[in-house]
Amino acid sequence: MSPCLDLRDRIEQALPLGLAAPRQGLRPYQRDTAFIPWACQGALLAEFACSRGLERTDWLAQAEVRQGQALSPRQLLALLLPLQQGAKDSAFVIGQLSLPGHYGLASQALQQADNLLDALRILCRYAARLSPLLTPRLLVHERELVLYWTEACGAPTPQRAFLVDLHMSAVTAMAQWLGGRRLPWSYSFNRTRPADLSQHAVYLGRELRFDCQVDAMRLGLDEARRPWPGRAGRPDNLALQALGQGADPEAERRGLLAALYDHLLPQVADTPSLEQAAAVFEVSTATLKRHLARHGTHFQAEFDQLRAHVALCLLHLDGQANEAVARALGFYDAINFRRSFRRWTGGAPGLWAVGG
Repeated sequence: MSPCLDLRDRIEQALPLGLAAPRQGLRPYQRDTAFIPWACQGALLAEFACSRGLERTDWLAQAEVRQGQALSPRQLLALLLPLQQGAKDSAFVIGQLSLPGHYGLASQALQQADNLLDALRILCRYAARLSPLLTPRLLVHERELVLYWTEACGAPTPQRAFLVDLHMSAVTAMAQWLGGRRLPWSYSFNRTRPADLSQHAVYLGRELRFDCQVDAMRLGLDEARRPWPGRAGRPDNLALQALGQGADPEAERRGLLAALYDHLLPQVADTPSLEQAAAVFEVSTATLKRHLARHGTHFQAEFDQLRAHVALCLLHLDGQANEAVARALGFYDAINFRRSFRRWTGGAPGLWAVGG
């Protein structure tokens, strides 16, 4: 099988797991799109802030938020900021409270999943409800799965590490609670190693790698497919069926950067253009460029990140050689590929981002 066919197969495998374009007519949300119900993330954070001694009126005023209002990602980030500046365990504790959560049908679908693999597929597909700030993406290989995180709508750099820790803690805690035991995850982080790893060790474990090229969690596929206690003989996942029938279409929305990633994925071996993407999103080229700038990025940076992710997958999950990956991504030779990879990530393509 040729590398290009391998790549097409890999993309086809990925798309049904939450990477497909959202339902027709659902525009991507942006940082200032107020679509997150207060009863979801807002209420959770308000309870946590109260438990940590923050005065609610001041906390809300600082974020320029009124209790009960629908939140935008920018406002949700503003509510998180004082909590981030508090105790060292804030990200991990908030994460433990986050999933399955109280986000309507999406949360019910998580609780009714048969096993972790099914739950992760639900998490990826309905991330607008379950994970609106970072977009989870799932890769399933012969013996393992990799869950990695990409931007939904451009979180500020000072908050990125906090959000990654929060989301990894959320998935870890959900798997332990619904599965009845702690799982042997391994974790990678696209940042330098912090001086204090005590909270990571308590809430995540000791299989931690830093200075990697993607934020990801890795687990054996047998563990992910193990049936969860109490699921045998229970009804089908009725909440998931309702979601599939469009009962909560907002749950399938994508953040602007996640939607662009989804759009570019099938074209990773080609030369997609900003103009083509603007036409898909039904805006002018200048408008899309301006939207991306407001989210702290630009078109080429997003495409380069995608190519780096696909290259890592082909190199270290599929075991392709540099030369084969170079051809699959449209490069003339491995030298040009290695040079481009170093420009995309700052490192060589020889280190798999999630260990192993």
